[in-house]
Amino acid sequence: MIKSGSDWKFLTNQALVLSWIARHPRSTAREIAQVVGVTERTALKIVGELDDTGYISRKRVGRRNTYNVHSAKPLRNHIQDGVTVGDLLAVIAPRRQRGAA
Repeated sequence: MIKSGSDWKFLTNQALVLSWIARHPRSTAREIAQVVGVTERTALKIVGELDDTGYISRKRVGRRNTYNVHSAKPLRNHIQDGVTVGDLLAVIAPRRQRGAA
């Protein structure tokens, strides 16, 4: 039984960052950190991991990064075999909310 006020989430911080980036591809690390509820350093680490593993790519535009989410990339867990990033985002960040990302 889960105690009232316990600190757990249905989605990992990686999923939350990916969802935010999909909807806001020009976000700063500070913005991502504030929304997800992590430190800026943690947000940068997660963005780096997502980039290194091919779930996103980033391009420098002026003083900011612009992110591109790779929707066809499969999720990492064998339990979700055949499920892509796009499938996940369709549920947690529907396109009508994500804009042109």
